[in-house]
Amino acid sequence: MTSTLTRRATLSGAAGLGVVLTATACGGSDENPAANAEYAAPDADLSAELTFGLWDQSQVDAVQQNIDAFNEQFPNISVNVNVTPFSEYWTKLQTQATSDTLPDIFWMNGPNFQLYAANDKLAPITGAVDAGDIDPSNYPEALTALYSFDDVRYGVPKDFDTIGVWVNTALFERAGVPLPSPGWTWEEFQATAVQLSQALAAEGAFGAAGGMDGQTTYYNTIFQAGGEVIAEGRSGYASPQSEDGLGFWTDLIAAGGSPTMQQLTDTTADQWFTSGKLAMYWGGSWFRAALADTDLAATVQVLPLPRGTAQVSVIHGVSNVVAAASPNLQAAQALQVFLAGEDAQRQLGAAGSVIPAFNGTQAAFTDSMPDADLQVFLDALEYSEPLPVSANTAEWNALETELLPDAFSGTRPVAEVAGELAEQMDEVLAGE
Repeated sequence: MTSTLTRRATLSGAAGLGVVLTATACGGSDENPAANAEYAAPDADLSAELTFGLWDQSQVDAVQQNIDAFNEQFPNISVNVNVTPFSEYWTKLQTQATSDTLPDIFWMNGPNFQLYAANDKLAPITGAVDAGDIDPSNYPEALTALYSFDDVRYGVPKDFDTIGVWVNTALFERAGVPLPSPGWTWEEFQATAVQLSQALAAEGAFGAAGGMDGQTTYYNTIFQAGGEVIAEGRSGYASPQSEDGLGFWTDLIAAGGSPTMQQLTDTTADQWFTSGKLAMYWGGSWFRAALADTDLAATVQVLPLPRGTAQVSVIHGVSNVVAAASPNLQAAQALQVFLAGEDAQRQLGAAGSVIPAFNGTQAAFTDSMPDADLQVFLDALEYSEPLPVSANTAEWNALETELLPDAFSGTRPVAEVAGELAEQMDEVLAGE
């Protein structure tokens, strides 16, 4: 989806978005120009000029192949792809949303979705679903749930990512530590990480790493411990189960199985891994792109996340959405439907940069590193949980970034930090 170095920013988007788009709306309004619009597939001769907003230049070739195939069916609908670097994407989208000049069709992520849906900026896909042109059962259920708001579906998933443990087998060999089996537990992971760190200390390498990317680290362990990040509109951080999920990382760092929080601030976990100084990295399926054409790729193996009281992996994915105020609504919906189809998704997957969301179209991804067992990421669909989001995700993401380092570093007790985070997060959620 994006560079792993900007992953936290990618998920959170622009923290100031709520200044312009308020999070107080609780559903679609009668003024939404698309809320009650009838859907109909256009005739082949429909003429329109669409804008398509996205943020990842590396996916443009694959997207253009999709558009070329779309134009074989609708030759008079031109599509202009506008790429905005992620660092500017949400600021630009915010400005466009306030003036109802959003791109006709554009990429949306989970943390920002509810804010746009709640403010009637997105066209529902209800008509396309009712017409049978989009079948939600073709996509992971957790993803279709992520892009639903007030029981209305808005987004069509284009890809997905789950989390696994990327392993540098060369470091295991040098440390003389056997590779764990796929059914490993938290305790086995922790012990392996410490053993590796001790054996590789002279190289300045570590067994594993914590960090501040919730999607790849502590959201998973919170779920695995039976906790919640958000439950029924309130923070779940103060529960004993969620505290156990946070404590997993505190314990890992305290035992020396991970770099310190200061070291992880200076050098992120993915950078430790790509530099050959980390034996195990909790990372997403998107990390495959960072390893392509590198020497490290030949020594990489993927294992499923270790199991707590339950086996869980967070799932997220980008969705194609249509602007409710699009002057070319029928043409934009036609492109949205086409991109959701099996042929387009298979074509997208053939590029190898993402896992397409349409069930059964993922072979190109798993074949891209045949010795690494990328199937782990597909198997994780069976035990995945959606990335935690709300109508103003960025606000409480900022609270996590501010408070959780004290817990992970051992500066303050986990329970104390979790309680403070829950209290402040509840204030944010109450304002939604």
